[in-house]
This record gives sequence, structure tokens and C-alpha cells, in this order.
Amino acid sequence: MQMHENKMTCVELPFLEINQHGTSFFLVNMPASIITKVSYAAVRGRDEEQGAVQRVLNTRRIASIRDFALSGGFFPNSIVMNWVRSDSIEIDQSRKILSITLHEYSAQLIDGQHRVAGLAEAINSVDGFKDINLPVAIYVGLTTKECADIFLSINTEQKPVHRSLVFDLYAIADDQIIDPAAARARDIAIELSEDGAPYHGMIKFPGEPPRKGGVALSTIVTTIKPLIEKNGPFDQVSLSTLENQSLAIINFFRCLEEIYGEAWFERQNAFMFAAGFSGAVDFLTARMIPYCVGMKSFKSDTMKHAINMTRENLIYQKELTGKSGSEAQKYVFVRLDELFDKGESADEYAF
Repeated sequence: MQMHENKMTCVELPFLEINQHGTSFFLVNMPASIITKVSYAAVRGRDEEQGAVQRVLNTRRIASIRDFALSGGFFPNSIVMNWVRSDSIEIDQSRKILSITLHEYSAQLIDGQHRVAGLAEAINSVDGFKDINLPVAIYVGLTTKECADIFLSINTEQKPVHRSLVFDLYAIADDQIIDPAAARARDIAIELSEDGAPYHGMIKFPGEPPRKGGVALSTIVTTIKPLIEKNGPFDQVSLSTLENQSLAIINFFRCLEEIYGEAWFERQNAFMFAAGFSGAVDFLTARMIPYCVGMKSFKSDTMKHAINMTRENLIYQKELTGKSGSEAQKYVFVRLDELFDKGESADEYAF
């Protein structure tokens, strides 16, 4: 599709008209500079106008989308607009052309307000972003009820992709798009699941049949990620390489595995569930890392020496029954903390 501009104030956009349930919209290819110029978010409860269905913008989300755009991210989903300024749009059905005058506050954003705000910030950072094209679905003169119906159909009926699949796709996605810390956390999750590792066969990867017990890849990644982010706990103690970070985490869970013995892979083991894994990583972060730094050793034997856990005081899943996820996670942390016995420091690092 081509865009024709007249005197820098009016543009002509070829359109494809689509009718669904008796309501038509126009699908066009629109540059980001025009989208950010003519559109705005009408916030429900704040703006007294027809079509106000949006929420207040989230600045953190805007910054995240800006960074995503600047890193080369794709935006294939349509921005959805409700065109409310009738004097700034003309529809030529014979030529299939929309003529748009570039006035501000011409179109409410039904869906995509954070994408538009993020792109606006990207344009402010890099001028070239003004020319990036996006698909836009334009409705004309909708009521608030009609806007609400469309908003709800987009945001309630269409389920988001499971985070485990997102993290699994990091293995094949372009480096410009992926989250480096999450990608590394996924690599560590794979090492945790390998033959002979503490979570062999117990991490749920996308495509596997459902089963009771085990920890989802999404849980592993989101739990480990804060540990390995830039300036995170590992970075602060000079554990920066994948090898050292992976060894530290694997050795920690290996020391628990050695304490549990044959009971480690049994369903009654609390660490074979999400709350147990997350609570253990909380303990690793808050207690075991400082201890190992003081001992200059991240060996599993060093860690096991600091945990006064025996076969008589193991942590079982039944202890977490009736607790919410956060309560169960905290319970596991507290139980480990009660068994923690800090020793004396040594002189140099070892793995």
C-alpha cells in the first residue's frame, strides 16, 4: 500500500474494509509518526466523553515498549482506533482511500495505547522511528458500549502466550529481541534438568504432557532471573559467567538432593514444586550467597555443611497444604533459615 500526502497536513491511505457482525472497520498501513500525532487515550472515569474505555498509562510499560522498539522488536498486531473527529476523515469508497487531516485528538485508542506511547518515546530517541509502519484498524464514531465490546473481546477472550513458551523460544529468537537475563536463566534451567542434575526430568518444558509435581520452565526462569541480572546478587560478588552462575545454583540444589537422598525425586518433596523451588532460591539469595562468599567456596559440600537438615526434619509438600503460593514460598524460606548455621570464613573461592 502507498500513502499520498497533500500539503503536509492531509494524507491519503488505501484501506481494506472489513465487516464483522454488522460493524465495519478500515484496515490501513500507517506510519508511527501519524499514529502518535492523531491518536490519544480516553480514560474511563477521568475523561467525560463517548468511547472512554482505557486505563491510565503505565510508565514502566511504556519504557519497556520503547526499549523493545529500539532493539528491533516487531509490532504485527493492529493498533485499534475509534475515529471521533468527523471533520478530519473522508472515506472514498470508489477509490478505497481514507483522506486524513493530521489533527491531534482525532482518534481514541481502543487497543494499543502503551504501544503508541512507547513508539512516541522511541521516535523522540531516534528520528528514524517515525517512518516505521504499523497495521491500524480504524472504526468511525463508535459509542462507549461499542468501544467496550471491542476492548473486552481483545483483552479477555484472547489468551496471552504462556510464559514457559516465551522463554523456550528465546533459544531461537534474534538476540536483539530476547531478554539476556531470561535467556541465561533458561540455559541454567536446561542444565538443572540434564541427566544427573538435581531437577532431571522435573522441569516442565512446553509441549510436555501435564503431570503432578515438577516445576514449570516459567517458574524456573522468573525465579532465577533476578539473581543473574546485571548488578544482581551474582554480579555483585563477581559471579558473572554462565558457568559459574550455573554451578552455584546446581551445587546449592545438589546439596539439598544429597540430604534428601532417595526421597529427593519423590512427590512429597516440597522442592519438587514451584513454591519449594522459589523459596529455596530466596534462601540462596539472602543467606547462602553471602555465606559462600565468606567461605570463598560455592561447593555443594560447603553449602551442605551450613544447613543442619537431616532425614528427620526434611521439608515436605504436605506442610504447604492450604497455603497460598507466596505463603508457601515464604514458609520454605523460613524453614531453611531456621536450619541455617553460618560457619567461619575461608581464604579463596572454590567450586
